[in-house]
Amino acid sequence: MYKPRKPYDLSYTHFVGSWAWLLHRLSGLALIFYLCLHVWVIHTLTLGPESFNKLMAFLTSPLFRILEAGLWGVILYHAFNGVRVIIVDFFGGSLAQKKLFFVLIAVAFLLWAAGSAVIIGHIH
Repeated sequence: MYKPRKPYDLSYTHFVGSWAWLLHRLSGLALIFYLCLHVWVIHTLTLGPESFNKLMAFLTSPLFRILEAGLWGVILYHAFNGVRVIIVDFFGGSLAQKKLFFVLIAVAFLLWAAGSAVIIGHIH
């Protein structure tokens, strides 16, 4: 028999797939925000070299280097989870989707650590 659920029942969030889905959407939104910011920064080239150089001096501060390391993590998560989604959807990987998630995220984390060391290593 049908048992109605409460509107605030979040029991589905205990699954790895639900968290992967949510984080994939949030990382996609973060990448869209970054893309808009990137276009705006490139747009400052049209305002003259002085304004562009001033903005670039601000964007190369240590705070933005740390944010770049975070951006690198968002890119890697979104990319590797996207590969997982493709494998699950097109190659019948639904039975191993949880293991696949953890393996791909572990690889992404290792790449993030290596890339972040390089990014943060350039802080003056």
